[in-house]
Amino acid sequence: MKPLVQLRSKTVCLPESNIDTDRIIPARFLTTTERQGLGRFAFHDARLRADGSLDPDFPLNRSEAQGAEILVAGRNFGCGSSREHAPWALLDLGLRVVISAEIADIFRSNALKNGLLAITLPEAVVDSLLAQPGEMLDIDVERCLVRLPDGSEQRFELDAFARTCLLDGVDPMGWL
Repeated sequence: MKPLVQLRSKTVCLPESNIDTDRIIPARFLTTTERQGLGRFAFHDARLRADGSLDPDFPLNRSEAQGAEILVAGRNFGCGSSREHAPWALLDLGLRVVISAEIADIFRSNALKNGLLAITLPEAVVDSLLAQPGEMLDIDVERCLVRLPDGSEQRFELDAFARTCLLDGVDPMGWL
């Protein structure tokens, strides 16, 4: 895993609520345990048209989203079944952080174990971010802070062991 200490990135926004793990990566793509290459299946059914071409209206396909490492999403992100492939797909897509007002516990656990930081912020803050896609955010994992576009800071909760693993770039099994 790549260490995550500080990150400055623009955001890409998916304002919908209840984005479940099957939407993040459909079950038909869970036939591998290889992490590399799963990004092409992330949000597959929403990102691609029936003919296989990218849907230019899907937020992650827009040119302004290219290079974004922070996904801001609606409430209850990552709900549904437990699948480690979901954070793998997001990481392979180039994302390092997911921010939402509510993140499903099992998704958060799987994400952190795989080096994807899942941050919960107050709903009003998330709503403001969702209204401004492409804004730059600064994430400080060591201090558990998000610096917002207006310069204000929001603290986020992160278990000490998960924080150490992210900072050191090791998964929990690698720590042992």
